[in-house]
Amino acid sequence: MKLTYLSSASVIINHEKTNILCDPWLVDGEFYGSWFHYPSLNFKPEDFNFVDYIYISHIHPDHLSIKTLSRMDKKIPVIILNYVDKFLKRNIERLGFNVIELEHNKRTHLKDNLHINILAAHYCNPELCSKLMGCSNVEKIFGATSLDSMSVIDNGKEVVVNTNDCPFEIAKFSADAIKEYYKNIDFLLVGYTGAGPYPQCFDMLTDQEKNDAAIKKKKQFFDQAESYVNLFQPKFFMPFAGRYTLGGKLADLNDQRGVPELEEAFDYFTVSSNINQKKHKCIILNAQNNFDMSTEKASAPYRKSNLREKINYIKNVLLTIKFDFENKPHATLEQINRLLPKCYERFENRRKKINYNSDKVILLKIIEDKILVISCNGSGYKIIPEVEKKDFKNFLFIELDDRLLNLLLLGPKFAHWNNAEIGSHLRFYRYPDVFERAQYHCLCYFHS
Repeated sequence: MKLTYLSSASVIINHEKTNILCDPWLVDGEFYGSWFHYPSLNFKPEDFNFVDYIYISHIHPDHLSIKTLSRMDKKIPVIILNYVDKFLKRNIERLGFNVIELEHNKRTHLKDNLHINILAAHYCNPELCSKLMGCSNVEKIFGATSLDSMSVIDNGKEVVVNTNDCPFEIAKFSADAIKEYYKNIDFLLVGYTGAGPYPQCFDMLTDQEKNDAAIKKKKQFFDQAESYVNLFQPKFFMPFAGRYTLGGKLADLNDQRGVPELEEAFDYFTVSSNINQKKHKCIILNAQNNFDMSTEKASAPYRKSNLREKINYIKNVLLTIKFDFENKPHATLEQINRLLPKCYERFENRRKKINYNSDKVILLKIIEDKILVISCNGSGYKIIPEVEKKDFKNFLFIELDDRLLNLLLLGPKFAHWNNAEIGSHLRFYRYPDVFERAQYHCLCYFHS
């Protein structure tokens, strides 16, 4: 088998005449225009219409890239996990693709003796994966949530494991099952970063606290990758996925994301005392280069990115780019008011369903000097002047562009709170600084 790297979590796995394209994000500007590739890509989605299958691991736009898939041949079948929630399936079908749903942990033959096995990441805890609003606290351990999936592709001799964004502690049950069945793993694709708004979007933190949190976050995800390597014991492993650069008005946040450069990850993993370098070799590839598992050789040596050129690219190109919603008209208070009753009804239904009750209110900056107060104990909602914000002692304050807010209130077909948050479009201030998981989850249902 050969593995060709494209970008972030996008790879092609080839055996004989069969090609599987995994998580193709090949067009800049996902997450409503804030996520970009660096180095910029010199190819386009249409260049990969030769593939036989597309595997999509989960719903987040750097894996399910609507901008990418909309430009690809709709005759290519798309393989996903059979999730309980059909949101992923419906989104792909809406683009015109035929979707093949596979059951959890069922090795399935494709073509040319190539097999794929998809496993759900069962343990849904956003504190472990840093995606704060994407999950519920009502999932059952054997239910396939929309959080993520990992996959195994093999040809009967060589085995590739793709962990995507699955945090180790969340997915350890599935990882153990893979290791039990596939005794020898040739190549491991392992995440080394954690996307999300923390710490760069949390304004109750000082710059020094954000910088300290970013360093801690890097170490957390390096440790997680090491755990995967030491569990799977692969001949080779490649840090990948979650590689992005913020553009537009958010470009100034890049340094505080806690997302290491790929070269930084390579340097860490090749000297780490927690990985046996003689048994498990770290590989990184430039875009469109490949690694042949039969010969155990890369098609070309890796060329490091020039970080000075990256800084100039951000300053001269990415800073000038507008977000997807910036061409929309600004929202009016009347427009927002019309949407609020249905939004709060959905929020309340979810709050009651998961039995969540809290005195901490959500303060949502809606327009001009107005704030929406959303109770989390069934006390309703109200709009107040922003100056009254100082009267609250237990709150989560969220600020965002009113044009994006209007789309979020309209519903997931227009914009989703989780994607806005991962795209760094939301600014948070919480007091006291205590994370309430269920509150973030319920906010995902605040739409009409």
